[in-house]
Amino acid sequence: MTEPTAIGDLELAALVSSRICHDVINPISAIANGLELLGEEPDEAMREAAMDLIRKSTAQASAKIQFARLAFGAGGSAGAEIDLGDAERVARDFIEGTGKHQISWQGPAVTLPKDKVKLLLNLIALGIVALPRGGALNVEIAGSPPAVSFTVRAKGEAARLTDQVKSLLSGTNGVAVDAHSIQPYYASRVAAAAGMTVMVETSEGEVDLKAV
Repeated sequence: MTEPTAIGDLELAALVSSRICHDVINPISAIANGLELLGEEPDEAMREAAMDLIRKSTAQASAKIQFARLAFGAGGSAGAEIDLGDAERVARDFIEGTGKHQISWQGPAVTLPKDKVKLLLNLIALGIVALPRGGALNVEIAGSPPAVSFTVRAKGEAARLTDQVKSLLSGTNGVAVDAHSIQPYYASRVAAAAGMTVMVETSEGEVDLKAV
């Protein structure tokens, strides 16, 4: 029997920072490559292609940073609430920026305690992890605020989450946590802070992430 995973606050902050940097390094590198091409390429068609790369990569980097700001950041002072409209907007920009995922969103236009919104966004990020070949995410917020429940349904070819991810979400896995597995561990910590429990249900071509 394994003991619940536990890491210190400093290590948690370091691993979350590493995860965010990992997410934004590709579009930032693409921006740098596009700028370098602009400085060296006289052909107008190639320069326009470079500008297109810079525009798309800038949008991707911005979407990922805005998403991380709400999913990992403080989101205001203690006791702050976050508008679900803002959460939906950053989630849509983040998901559509992948180029292979779509999202539908069903829920009331209300504000919720920040930990609950952070949990929802982390479940959405894990829904993308569950769809390595692309697919659709359906987000459902049910109940009367602040007593709400979330369902993030990920549907697509080869939809799955590893046993490690599912165990870390439930807080019962004693394996080491690294920058790749920090998301489910962090989500379990946020769920505990929000007074919610996360469950994972799987079937062929579908992974359901639920928080109640």
